[in-house]
Amino acid sequence: MPESPAVPHPATPRPARLGAAAALAALEGLALVAVGLYMLVMGLFGSPDRPEQAEMGGLTLIALAVLPLLAANGLRLRRSWSRGPAMITQLMALPVAYTLMTTDGAWAIPAGIALGVVAVASLVLLLNPAAVDALGIKRGPRGT
Repeated sequence: MPESPAVPHPATPRPARLGAAAALAALEGLALVAVGLYMLVMGLFGSPDRPEQAEMGGLTLIALAVLPLLAANGLRLRRSWSRGPAMITQLMALPVAYTLMTTDGAWAIPAGIALGVVAVASLVLLLNPAAVDALGIKRGPRGT
């Protein structure tokens, strides 16, 4: 008996919802890298109040960017494992978005709103039945 493929119908085109979820996850990962690099450079060459904190924060954000970037690549390739890390990333982004929206600062509120919209949109896309089917994930108690 031949093995069943990891993704049913790999010859069919990737659903637009899955491609959009992959793009949003990649966007979040790239944003984390950009902010992390900014913090790292400012910690090394700028004049922050606490250079060590800026440097460590930058390195932390760059390390955190690995999860959404791996998830985005997995979603692009239609790997079923990628949905979990993508959803975890979005769930972690929601409290960050809320914190940004309740913080004083000219850039914080718009950034929080944008992050919240991206996180909710990504969750909706990842929970969509077409995306779930494209990833080969069984739904329901009997896999229907």
